Amino acid sequence: MGDGVIREFTGGDLWAAALLLAERQVRHRGRHPLLPAEYEDPQVALGEVTAAWETEGASGAVLLEGGEVTGYLLGAPKSSLTWGNNVWVERAGHAVREPEKVRDLYAVAATKWVADGKTAQYALVPDDAELLDAWFRLGFGSQHAHAVMPIPAEPLPPRPGVTVRRAGRGDIQMLAELDLVLPQHQRLAPTFSSGELPTLEEALTDWEESIDDQEYATFVAESNGKVIGSSIGCSVEKSSAHSGLAQPDNAGLLAFAAVFPQARGAGAGRALGEAVINWAAGVGYTSVVTDWRVTNLLSSRAWPRLGFVQTFHRLHRVIGH
Repeated sequence: MGDGVIREFTGGDLWAAALLLAERQVRHRGRHPLLPAEYEDPQVALGEVTAAWETEGASGAVLLEGGEVTGYLLGAPKSSLTWGNNVWVERAGHAVREPEKVRDLYAVAATKWVADGKTAQYALVPDDAELLDAWFRLGFGSQHAHAVMPIPAEPLPPRPGVTVRRAGRGDIQMLAELDLVLPQHQRLAPTFSSGELPTLEEALTDWEESIDDQEYATFVAESNGKVIGSSIGCSVEKSSAHSGLAQPDNAGLLAFAAVFPQARGAGAGRALGEAVINWAAGVGYTSVVTDWRVTNLLSSRAWPRLGFVQTFHRLHRVIGH
């Protein structure tokens, strides 16, 4: 720690935190220029820090060195029981001049979190090797990836053996069945997700209501005349997971893709991803974002091969085990 002092975060620290967050965004965009430039402005960054601070149950710590705030850490719980007794450090939840100091900040902030029973802990961390290393040495591991890619200069060509087309009402039954495929796959090794699994009836009802929604582009992949997979594209603005500091300007979103287990290995997943990318290009988007569980062996390999580059890492730790 040296001569630094760590104390509880207060509302009076918001502007100093915004300055640090703006500095972090400058560094982050040096590696990932597709990320939004407006958060390099401290006044804009202030809105993100304020939102983090005003989240119900938020608490954290600040580091002062020579009387100047040189680091902060903020966390708050989410109400969904899916995440356990949790606390989240969101994208605007921390910034430090020296990456190692996030460990000192965590030692103070997490004392309250654990005392409050918040033992399932999550942190969204920029793609910064030194900062990630500091989090890893706090016992956190990588759980989820957020990534972006620029629109290719030329349309991606079709893949042999797989036909991809826009979905219609005649595809509702298969689309509903495919809605179950991804969460079912995520429950298997090595992901072991406990996420909610919808029923086929719920999926059918949802597709009956949404198939004609023009704000979403739904594709199906066929092989030998049979539907074997689906994907969905939309504006990134539809996704809360890619908002704020993680939302590129004028971006599309690869929101979903799934292939029936018996049809995997023939390139259908890649073809479905490419269909969304080509759709995004046709709409006029300049980039595409997506995300995946890093323990999902399929998506964690397929999407980087398409050109997606990770920008944020969602890290996870369970206290007491």
